[in-house]
Amino acid sequence: MRCGPLCRFLWLWPYLSYVEAVPIRKVQDDTKTLIKTIVTRISDISHTQAVSSKQRVAGLDFIPGLHPVLSLSRMDQTLAIYQQILTSLHSRNVIQISNDLENLRDLLRLLASSKSCPLPRARGLESFESLGGVLEASLYSTEVVALSRLQTALQDMLGRLDLSPGC
Repeated sequence: MRCGPLCRFLWLWPYLSYVEAVPIRKVQDDTKTLIKTIVTRISDISHTQAVSSKQRVAGLDFIPGLHPVLSLSRMDQTLAIYQQILTSLHSRNVIQISNDLENLRDLLRLLASSKSCPLPRARGLESFESLGGVLEASLYSTEVVALSRLQTALQDMLGRLDLSPGC
């Protein structure tokens, strides 16, 4: 007797049905832990303490952080922008933070998928190439302001995760 695809599927069914999903509470806890780790990394960079995240700096208005982040898609979009900014700085201070942001975005996508939220891959700033001159002229200021605002945004996200944010 020939065993077709259905026969093979039925043979594999006990193994396939045993796969357990990661509990969403664990993903949420991992997300909060990673946020706390990034905030600590930023705090360990001494020159970020000099600027308030609410302070407006001419030419650096493209850096988000002055408005609260309310949804998972907005969190992902905000993190994508910060990741793009930090990657362009080429500073050894921010390499690990940038990598952590990528991991945090992956965790946010897991949270979104658990809520059946369509969370497309967020893009960074679309006009970012035109900001190259601003970045080159003020790398240090951009790093300080970006890290300060990122820290504030992450602390806001940490609080929002407890409230179970929407899509």
